[in-house]
Amino acid sequence: MNPVRQGLYGLMFAVVGAFCAPAQAALQITDDAGVVVNFERSPQRIVSLLPSLAETVCELGQCDRLVGVDRYSDFPASLQKLPQVGGGLDPNIEAIVALRPDVVLMATSSRAADRLRALGLKVLAMEPKTHADVQRVMLKVGQLLEVPDAQKIWRHIDAAVMAAAQSIPAGARGARVYFEVNQGPYAAGESSFIGETLTRLGAKNIVPASLGPFPKLNPEYIVRANPDLIMVGQRNVEGMAQRPGWAGLRAIREQRVCVFPVAESDTLVRPGPRMAEGARIMARCLAQKAPGARP
Repeated sequence: MNPVRQGLYGLMFAVVGAFCAPAQAALQITDDAGVVVNFERSPQRIVSLLPSLAETVCELGQCDRLVGVDRYSDFPASLQKLPQVGGGLDPNIEAIVALRPDVVLMATSSRAADRLRALGLKVLAMEPKTHADVQRVMLKVGQLLEVPDAQKIWRHIDAAVMAAAQSIPAGARGARVYFEVNQGPYAAGESSFIGETLTRLGAKNIVPASLGPFPKLNPEYIVRANPDLIMVGQRNVEGMAQRPGWAGLRAIREQRVCVFPVAESDTLVRPGPRMAEGARIMARCLAQKAPGARP
């Protein structure tokens, strides 16, 4: 074949191939369940079924993209005006579909992901449990929203934890702490984001990393561990002293129990942008209640 004609054919096939080739996704995200989700553009309509994820979206300056949230998402206050679509474990599927979201953000523990995907919705499952998880999820949400330097949120948290640690009196360091996240009792273990913050604050968690981030404990375990200090939310403190053997706990005998109001408790148990404030709340508790703290 004539070299010129051969070159023209080659150019023609290349052009035709370019038009016929499948379009490349503008954005590709792999969620914590290992599912790869492709987007033609950054999502503009977002439903969040996890408070920490909704807070992260807002912290990145993209609150206006949220069109629906779960019943527990109440910070910032503007989220309270959005349609509520149930909880992470019992979402209202019809309500979510009616909002026509470009993506649904949810916890990996939710069982609704497959149902939503079957209805044609894009789902990203992310559930941070450790400091490393929180940092990774923030970067992933930043990538999804195409917000540069999402890492700045984590830098703020890291600096706040460091400052909180420096505010604690030397005598309060080493206190053996039990942090109850929910009745059951469920504890914040050493490997959880709460436990990791406590460690950085100089406290000793009575629940080792080997038991997992948020294990359900036998109440007798806490009796045997006999913590110096108990941290618990107002919702869960009722009846604590009446549990078998708990009246004899050192923390309860000496009134070394920090009971956090609902707003503070919500801040503490959400692995998101307000972890900085959470560190300050726990540091204040240690400085006031831990053995060896200031009188």
